[in-house]
Amino acid sequence: MAKRSEEKQFALDWIDENQQRLSDFDMEIWNYHEPAWREYKSAKAYCDLLEKEGFEVERGSGEMPTAFVATFSNGDGPVLGAYAEYDAVPGNSQQAVPYKAPREGVHPSAAGHTDPHSMLGVAELAGVLAAKEAMKKHNLKGTLKFFGEPAEKLCGSKPIHAAKGYYDGFDAFIAYHPWPLNTCEWETHFGAYWSAVFTFETPDPDNWLDMSLLPAEAGPRAAPRAPGAVDAVCLMYTNTKYTKEAMFTNNGGWTLNEFILTAGDATADNRPPRFSQIQYAWRSSSLGLQEQIYQVLKNNAKAAAQAAGCTVSVRWVAKTRVGLPNKALADLTYRNLELVGPPVLSEEARQFGREIQKNLGLEPMDNPFPDELEKLTTPQDYEASVRRNIPAWQTHMGADDYVEYQWHAPTVRLLTGRPRLKSPDPNYVYPAWATLALGGVPSVVDPGMFVAGKTIAATLVDLLTEPEELARMKEEFEERTGGGVGGDKWVGPLLEKDYAPPIELRWPEYVTTERGEEWTVPTVDSDHGYEQI
Repeated sequence: MAKRSEEKQFALDWIDENQQRLSDFDMEIWNYHEPAWREYKSAKAYCDLLEKEGFEVERGSGEMPTAFVATFSNGDGPVLGAYAEYDAVPGNSQQAVPYKAPREGVHPSAAGHTDPHSMLGVAELAGVLAAKEAMKKHNLKGTLKFFGEPAEKLCGSKPIHAAKGYYDGFDAFIAYHPWPLNTCEWETHFGAYWSAVFTFETPDPDNWLDMSLLPAEAGPRAAPRAPGAVDAVCLMYTNTKYTKEAMFTNNGGWTLNEFILTAGDATADNRPPRFSQIQYAWRSSSLGLQEQIYQVLKNNAKAAAQAAGCTVSVRWVAKTRVGLPNKALADLTYRNLELVGPPVLSEEARQFGREIQKNLGLEPMDNPFPDELEKLTTPQDYEASVRRNIPAWQTHMGADDYVEYQWHAPTVRLLTGRPRLKSPDPNYVYPAWATLALGGVPSVVDPGMFVAGKTIAATLVDLLTEPEELARMKEEFEERTGGGVGGDKWVGPLLEKDYAPPIELRWPEYVTTERGEEWTVPTVDSDHGYEQI
């Protein structure tokens, strides 16, 4: 267990004294529920708060309107980083009530916090603010940088910040995520996430074939036209479904998903559609596999374009590296988690869980939450549970963009209790709305959020005051990278420095038109004349 120094105790006490306003801020972000690349209110709320707390804030960092970097410095010393995420997921609207109820006054497809990122960001914020106050009180030397990272569900901002040099010159980073367990990741971290948009355009539909073969008396209307962009995107979709199983072995934990952003021109039914876009996102455990999947996608896109008389271009959305562990920092962070202790849920929280169970026709449980939520799990035990579920040769699992920090300085990923309900039997799965609702209830979310905030604060104080701990982490970082940043085993950012963030694409959002505020991705609504057939 980590030692309880005077500076550290001050930081922990500060969080206790400021719990209510931090909890209120968490609910403010939860209630904004803004989707990726469109988190204008959430980013502004963070920036305004951080400026009032004495941070210098760069708004719109990396050419991303909803990103930021906030800096507090108290002289020469370690440079330490943390971050907030605040994007919500379209189609996951839910009120903080124990029954299914989309948010009132917004479109049925509105976004909602699934992880929830509201809790994630405010946990890290609490830790950074507490460490900052300890720096001021005890004159601790060093610099804290707090990043605002939009579009995390698209792994959007972190590869861009990395490519543009924002992560250079750090001594350590602390990553955090709400989770069913209280622990730190150990050796097996997350893999790579790449995403690209393929755009099909029909530049010259009337000259697709040899028009001289038509007799003159046939007239121009008889001329065949190119199939067009909608056919191209359909061919791309179908070809990729056919070739997916041939990209790599079925095990190994890789995934490939798609989303059609736009297709055709709805106001003209007698002309070839000129424009369509399909986004692919793929996750795997190695950069080599990521590149292999991309080559198949690129071949499919070229074939579809040629068949439909189109041109095709690609627009990268995200390109992350794979995780790089740092056990020394994970060890220190877990010792501080032991010092803080696991979350403890109140009877109010348990009663909310029981109400959900009752409304689902289940027998309410004395404790509706898993026991692991209020216990600590060692990093080694967590590692063993992860390894049981993946092949021995697989070095990484899933994908998450916190890995971008790991290639620039020692980085830990802390996990603390994000409540989920206990299943009455192994085969029962709760509906999504039940988990979404829990994320908006302070009595449910706050315990894990503040355990995380205190653990982060304590670890930041140690990094500022315990040079031997920091030296141990840096030694491991240099060994794993073959000499640190630029070393012979180091992997640099995968995007170019001049990469333009993909903020112009047709991401779901609310827009204001002459008709008022509208959600740009419609869904079928029985009140608007749609008939089920």
